[in-house]
Amino acid sequence: MLLKTFGWSFAVTALGLVAAVFYGGWEAFGIVAILSILEISLSFDNAVVNAGILKKMNAFWQKIFLTVGVLIAVFGMRLVFPVVIVAISAKMGPIEAVDLALNNKDRYQELVTDAHPAIAAFGGMFLLMIFLDFIFEDRDIQWLRWIERPLAKLGKVDMLSVCISLIVLLVTSFTFATHAHQHGGAHVDKAQTVLIAGIAGLITYMVVGGLSGYFEDKLEEEEEREHEQEEEAERAGKPRSAVKLAGQAAFFMFLYLEVLDASFSFDGVIGAFAITNDIVLMALGLGIGAMYVRSLTVYLVRQGTLDEYVYLEHGAHYAIGALAVLLLVTIQYEINEVITGLIGVVLIAASFWSSVRRNRAIAAAEGKAAGTDEKTEVSSGV
Repeated sequence: MLLKTFGWSFAVTALGLVAAVFYGGWEAFGIVAILSILEISLSFDNAVVNAGILKKMNAFWQKIFLTVGVLIAVFGMRLVFPVVIVAISAKMGPIEAVDLALNNKDRYQELVTDAHPAIAAFGGMFLLMIFLDFIFEDRDIQWLRWIERPLAKLGKVDMLSVCISLIVLLVTSFTFATHAHQHGGAHVDKAQTVLIAGIAGLITYMVVGGLSGYFEDKLEEEEEREHEQEEEAERAGKPRSAVKLAGQAAFFMFLYLEVLDASFSFDGVIGAFAITNDIVLMALGLGIGAMYVRSLTVYLVRQGTLDEYVYLEHGAHYAIGALAVLLLVTIQYEINEVITGLIGVVLIAASFWSSVRRNRAIAAAEGKAAGTDEKTEVSSGV
């Protein structure tokens, strides 16, 4: 099972590391290895959230996510995206941008760094909306009840998550503007860039998330119609199978997944420049990491891990909230990627441990109840 799920990741790792040695020797090998670990540590929460969405999709779309989705993630976000950013920000053609990335790496890094405020605002707002919509939803299972109960009540107010996101964006853009003005006003126009990019991130979330939600609702109606047939099959002794997302519903959910993955990859791409400004090594290292995130997503789905460890999804969404805030903060301040990665790992580890404790408590309670029933039966027999 492990080899079947992670086989492609192992193969890509081997090829990527060999390619790195041929490209730049053992130093390049070390850089690619470090970048791979960075991407995996930063994206574990991505895998957990992806798994929560992917488990709703049928086998065909799960396979599409692993094939076409990987091409988009590895080549699109880790290789093409940084070049596109440079082309747009420097107002040059794609061929010139590629030439710059390969032959003038310092200037290329400088242009990507200049584009960071727009990237961070877009990704930060998209991820913030995911976190807020999760935390404001009333759930049967709650992890940190003292936070989640009152927030679930607040969530009954329509469009609250959008209002909070816009307030956060306004505060971020004005803070950035003030900071820029105090430093001679050279980058005052960046405040407007942050505002526009943040609104674009918000709109993207609402459009893609809204479409996937619409088709998911249609699926639920279909499930209700088939509910009676499922019950009949169960009564006849046949296994009851859940209806999986397919067709338009799955397509828009797939789009949502890809935009989500893109938002998660922003911090990895930007963080990679702290290690190297060589676009080839960056693509190799982040590409290997992206493969493991894909494989881990499928592993979580097939093992039913999210159903067994019920707080994992909560931990991942808290990590998303933390990442969203950190992305917005990096518009003005530099934050080490190690901190970003550790926050996500700690939150997910805490939610995993809470899930384990919950499962043990339930098992102990069931064992105690079973023991009580046995004693009752024995005394009744006597």
